[in-house]
Amino acid sequence: MPKPSRQTAESAVRTLIEWAGDDPEREGLIDTPKRVVDAYEEFFAGYEADPDAVLGRTFEEVSGYDDMVLLRDIAVESHCEHHMVAILGHAHLAYIPDGKVVGISKLARVVEIFARRLQTQETMTAQIVECIERVLRPRGVAIVVDAKHQCMTTRGIKKPNVATLTSRFTGAFADDARLEARFFEMIKG
Repeated sequence: MPKPSRQTAESAVRTLIEWAGDDPEREGLIDTPKRVVDAYEEFFAGYEADPDAVLGRTFEEVSGYDDMVLLRDIAVESHCEHHMVAILGHAHLAYIPDGKVVGISKLARVVEIFARRLQTQETMTAQIVECIERVLRPRGVAIVVDAKHQCMTTRGIKKPNVATLTSRFTGAFADDARLEARFFEMIKG
């Protein structure tokens, strides 16, 4: 499906402003359609990036390192596919290399790519792990995503302190309860 033009997107925002009961031509709103489309380009930039390519460059000179590599507190800013409002939280991600490692910023970038798409937190969690598994072929991957959903905190049931946690463990993390427990101890800090 071809992507609509910027003009079409800005027109849609003007329509929403009118639907909300305001005048898109008044001074405070005249540039809002442009600003909203600019913001959406940033919010949904994950559609333009290839997470497999991000993980493509690895390093094999790791001096025999074969233990957990963990990134804690990766900021997650996503948007719910049901209401298009923010999902805000953190991801904790680990993998056990199998002969090669990837730059740690690349792991955070993969989280960012999948977060910058419309989806559920459950889907995002699974996609991150599946990508790392597919490209790096590690001995195991572990992830926990802890986030608050504005579709629940600011509308609907309006429960502001509710967090959603999703997780996935593969390979050694799924097979070894001690390793899984060590992952949880490490993300506590």
